[in-house]
Order: sequence, then structure tokens, then C-alpha cells
Amino acid sequence: MKSLRAAGRLLRVLAHLLSGAWTIRRRFGALAFQQRQALVQAWSRRLLELMGVRLVVHGELPGAGPLLVLANHISWLDIIVIDAALPCRFVSKADVRHWPLIGRLVEGAGTLFIERDRRRDAMRVVHLMAERLRAGDRLGVFPEGTTSDGGSLLPFHANLLQAALTTDTPVQLLGLRYTDARDGRRHDGPTYVGDTSLLRSLWRTLGATRLQAELHVGEVDRAQGRDRRTWAEALRRELALRIDLPLPD
Repeated sequence: MKSLRAAGRLLRVLAHLLSGAWTIRRRFGALAFQQRQALVQAWSRRLLELMGVRLVVHGELPGAGPLLVLANHISWLDIIVIDAALPCRFVSKADVRHWPLIGRLVEGAGTLFIERDRRRDAMRVVHLMAERLRAGDRLGVFPEGTTSDGGSLLPFHANLLQAALTTDTPVQLLGLRYTDARDGRRHDGPTYVGDTSLLRSLWRTLGATRLQAELHVGEVDRAQGRDRRTWAEALRRELALRIDLPLPD
């Protein structure tokens, strides 16, 4: 039954991915950024429905940018969940661009890609981020720099906060949790960490029942004279409190 459920959902998801790729190729070029964001949000919400994932938002979401959105990172599903609630232009590792079909979608949605193995590339991306924040965009980043199993909050990399410091842009914290809708316990289906492959994580997600994606909305925060490292650690502690996670060194 679980395999049949996953297979049925996979066919519908593939059709929706192809529809999204067609929309980006044929329509995005003629749309303003806000119109694109509205389409991304509607498409992401529909994708969650097709995968059987229920979205629950705790707290009040902010309005228009400029805004730097910081979230913990558990899965490839995180971007879809956030876009369904608060569409952003994301900063992502460059190899996502080469993922089959998905890479074309995230690139078409305006993602800024960073080459993690090139130290100087971070500065280039920070400049691009500052440009987009000055233009009024919402940018989404995962300051842990990698995925976790959802059971703790890894240290934050402070470099990408420089764009918010330079432009005096506020930060919006979002806490992500994947839970069983029946009892609220952590659901490991979407986890994408360690030796887990993308396909395995996707298959587990598609076969899951009662999978719930929770977004816990934090308070908007400004630097208030803090340097980026001090600010990053304060944000990490605040986010850990909001979603009740320990802080490993």
C-alpha cells in the first residue's frame, strides 16, 4: 500500500514539475517579480497537496520586503514549504542547479547560486543579495549551510548576514519542523542528511501518511549595532528556543 501510494503521488508530482518548467519557460519572462512570486506560491502549495504534505503556520507571516528570511535546514522540501507560505528568492548551493528538472525550476524562480568550494564566491553572492534587498526582495537563506536531521540546530554561518547589515535589512526567522499530524512527533520522512539520497528521501516523503510541515514564525529582528557573528549567534539561539532544539557546538 505504501509503495502504491508513493508511485501514484510520484506520477502526479512529475506532471506538476513539468507544468512548472513550462510556465517558467513560456510565461516568467513577461511577468513582474511580484507576479512571479504569486505563481511560485500557488505552484508550491499545489505541490505540497500532491505529495500529501499538510502545511501549518504558527504565527503571523510578514508582508513585502526587503527582508532576509533565515530558516533551519532539514530537507530539499524546505524551499517548497517556505515558498508555499512566504515566497522568497533563495540562496542555494550551486550543484542544485544541475539536479534533473528541479534545477531548472529553482533557477527559473530567481535563485542565487553560491559555489561553496570557492571562498571568494561568498563575497560575490553577498553583493548580489544586497542588490536584491535594495530592490525590495525577500531573500531566503539556510545559515546552517547544510541539512540536519531536525533534532538539533547547527551553528550558523554569519557571512550571508553581511548583506542585511550593509542594507540595514531586518531578518525574519522561520523554524521548520516535520511532524506526524496525529501526535506531533518528529517525522523523518523528508530528512535529507548523511548517506540518504535525494531519491530515497523523496520516496519516503511520497509514501508517508499524516506528514505535516510546520512553520514557526519568529519576530523580525535588526542588527542594532551587532556585528554579523554576534547577530548570527543571537538569531540561532532565538530560533532554537522557538522550535525547542538543542544547540550543538
